[in-house]
Amino acid sequence: MEETVMRTESLTKYYRMGEVEVQALRGVSILINRGEAVAIMGPSGSGKTTLMNILGCLDRPTGGDYILDGEKVSGLTDDKLAGIRNRKIGFVFQSFNLLQRTSALANVELPMSYSSSANDGRNRAVAALRAVGLESRMKHRPTELSGGEQQRVAIARALVNEPAILMADEPTGNLDSKVGQEIMDLLLTLNRERNTTLVIITHDQRIAGQTQRTIKIRDGLVEETLQ
Repeated sequence: MEETVMRTESLTKYYRMGEVEVQALRGVSILINRGEAVAIMGPSGSGKTTLMNILGCLDRPTGGDYILDGEKVSGLTDDKLAGIRNRKIGFVFQSFNLLQRTSALANVELPMSYSSSANDGRNRAVAALRAVGLESRMKHRPTELSGGEQQRVAIARALVNEPAILMADEPTGNLDSKVGQEIMDLLLTLNRERNTTLVIITHDQRIAGQTQRTIKIRDGLVEETLQ
């Protein structure tokens, strides 16, 4: 029987912009199972990034519920959300978000400075870089790496705390099609071999088509789900 790891129930998210109330999410209910590879797809302004921020415990909804690993997290404090992020979720972003003046190894070690695994940080960081094929480049700074290599460092950083969930926001957006496909292949391999739940935010049908399921968002609502 499949185990649900992420579930939302009638999620809403409203923002105030001056006198205007923007409805980013207008009642989103989705299920994501453990070990699944899912794409959340939609045009700019559809609400997909807002949904990712809530699923990743980076933000809280205005209304509705979010249940992560059986725990209702939608109403938790910022500190408790930060603790859940550090234990359970790894993030990969389009812009890599690496510290430019330090090595790939030091970038990957960074998340462990906030966790109990810091004592074994160096070994785990080396293992994470090995897993993404960058063991020989770990002493290089980001400026000495290609875009694809920088994204591999970012993936290693996301993996180093061994999260159950990997969230990737347009992970191939700054890469050419060949390198982008290499990164996608790597993410899907990690999903398959480690049973890591993979959630990819994308506007690219080619990327979404490689996952097990696509959730299409438009105007803050789930438009359709494609297997």
